[in-house]
Amino acid sequence: MPVSRRDVLRTIASLPLFAQAGFAAQKGSVLSRPPLGMTLTGQALMKHPLCGRPYDGFAEVVAEIQRGDLAFTDLEVAIQTPKSGAPTRNNSFLHATSPVVLDCLRGMGFDLLALSNNHAWDIGTAGILATRDAVAEAGFAHAGTGANLDEASAAGIWSGAARVALVSMASGKIVEGGAATENRPGVNEVRLSDGDVVNPDDHDRVVSSIEKAATESDYVIAYLHNHQWRGDMTVTRKWVRDFAKDCAVAGADVFVSHGAPLLHGIEMFHGKPLMYGLGSLVFHSHTEPGYYLPEVWQSAIVHLDFDVDGLKELTAVPVALNEIGDDAEHHLETRGRPRIASGDNGAHILERLRQRSAELGTNLQANGGRLILGR
Repeated sequence: MPVSRRDVLRTIASLPLFAQAGFAAQKGSVLSRPPLGMTLTGQALMKHPLCGRPYDGFAEVVAEIQRGDLAFTDLEVAIQTPKSGAPTRNNSFLHATSPVVLDCLRGMGFDLLALSNNHAWDIGTAGILATRDAVAEAGFAHAGTGANLDEASAAGIWSGAARVALVSMASGKIVEGGAATENRPGVNEVRLSDGDVVNPDDHDRVVSSIEKAATESDYVIAYLHNHQWRGDMTVTRKWVRDFAKDCAVAGADVFVSHGAPLLHGIEMFHGKPLMYGLGSLVFHSHTEPGYYLPEVWQSAIVHLDFDVDGLKELTAVPVALNEIGDDAEHHLETRGRPRIASGDNGAHILERLRQRSAELGTNLQANGGRLILGR
């Protein structure tokens, strides 16, 4: 019986010598790579630029985003330009907005954007390409969509304090026509086969992209926008954990996911953080109040500090979003805004994240209104 790429990766990960080496053998430059401070946030469903309506608490959020060398999020909107297509939705879940949002995200400190998600096709195939063009013009490194499957699967590269590669993909709720093919623009889609197993072709394509990125960069982020919830978006499915570990073995230093708009736990795998859900940093949903669970309006910003030996520190900062707009006359424009959570609310968010991470074997400890990785 032939051995699959997936089985090979998991065999390698189980070898004691490999585990002790902390994956250093995969990257020729890892022993001399520069230190890096990386900040990862919840997804940005920003339809109305926060920068145009400054509010109490906004400056504190921006300070957290700008704390490290690199800030990353998922762009959960399509950017509408003269090159875009017609809307493919006609309800409150159409997520398209002006390029002004990109200027705001850039001003807030973001450098690297994932574009692979179930809303990338909200203004058609032309909209996917228009969004890529607008994101590049705004100065972001990006990945996850492309003019064809090869381009959508390829890593985006940020060159700053270090060389950081992003391999970005999405699973679930990718509508017909929204996935990239050999000759069609679209999203880098990861499909599930029967039994909640990643499609072998998609699995090997992603792994190959990560392996290539690992030879060309100091650090690699693997990103998954996940809507394969199987009816309960609060549960982290086994297939996601298995897939995240395969990405780590292939060379990813970090695995991060959005999709379910709420917090999931953080798992450590041979010193590498696997973050199964960071919720939303901005959530300009046009749904009615009460449509979502209360915890959808809670999130976290995670700071990762790396040195030549790998991950040195992990810090999680609690974030609260307002379900009801700050301005009653402009409810939709002023809801879903992030603020650093404090007091009982901040402690509650951190305790949920701590418990969900503990279920995955990760020891996060409360420290001054933050969670830090226990040693």
